[in-house]
Amino acid sequence: MNKKNLFKGLGVALVTPFHADGSIDYDALGSLLDYHMQSGTDFLCVLGSTAETPCLTTKEKIEIKNFVVERLNGTMPILLGFGGNCTNALVEEARNFDFSGVDGILSVVPYYNKPSQEGIYRHFMVLSEALPDMPIVLYNVPGRTGINMLAETVIRVANAADNVVAIKEASGNIKQIEEIIKKSSKGFEVISGDDALTRRIIELGGVGVISVVGNAIAKQFSEMVHATLKGDFAEAENIDKSLAELYRLVFADGNPAGIKALMSHKGMCENILRLPLTCATSQTIEALKVFA
Repeated sequence: MNKKNLFKGLGVALVTPFHADGSIDYDALGSLLDYHMQSGTDFLCVLGSTAETPCLTTKEKIEIKNFVVERLNGTMPILLGFGGNCTNALVEEARNFDFSGVDGILSVVPYYNKPSQEGIYRHFMVLSEALPDMPIVLYNVPGRTGINMLAETVIRVANAADNVVAIKEASGNIKQIEEIIKKSSKGFEVISGDDALTRRIIELGGVGVISVVGNAIAKQFSEMVHATLKGDFAEAENIDKSLAELYRLVFADGNPAGIKALMSHKGMCENILRLPLTCATSQTIEALKVFA
């Protein structure tokens, strides 16, 4: 297959709304999906880290995926978080998972056990071979995984696997990101995994973002992303600078604590997280009111 990346522009890493008793709030989730269909969001990333996926049961993950697919009804691409740190277990799950309605998967670099670059390469090659018809977006986020997927490894995977179409880059290493953009194979693209670096990454040749702040300010952030993509750098810079403090506050107490606090202020969902994650501090919650 030729590389075809559908995940461009503003992608949003969707939160999972909970009721006060900890159960999933499907009414709020449905309202969030309606909001994104109306607010300039180009695609949704479902069951990523912002969704508190490690704290969801297998049954809940399947239910959320099916709910999102049905509610969106083909109106925008769906990127499904689908990764793990045991290659064999992930491949077994892939063989049995119902991917209907999903347009691609976002697969994180194996976490905790800190594989070598060769191990990372082999992991993604095995996953690629197990899902030959599924577009795969790599996810490099050293702050969560404990290991950085180097540019040379990214390029090696991209060159060897036709269905690996992009990478969500959240290393914060601009030099590394620029190297991937310049040296990767034709059709392979870079998506920002860091709201605060999105404008700069797109200016270097990236094609969009998988955003956290977009959960709450989709229209405004979409305007910034699309202005940058169109080359209207002055307009993009104005919006970006106006959001600098919001970027800081949303991540001050970890993700998704900050974004859920802001969304609670805006009446989009309750400020409830599942342990071991906890709510943002009272100081952060108060400071976020100005952005509601």
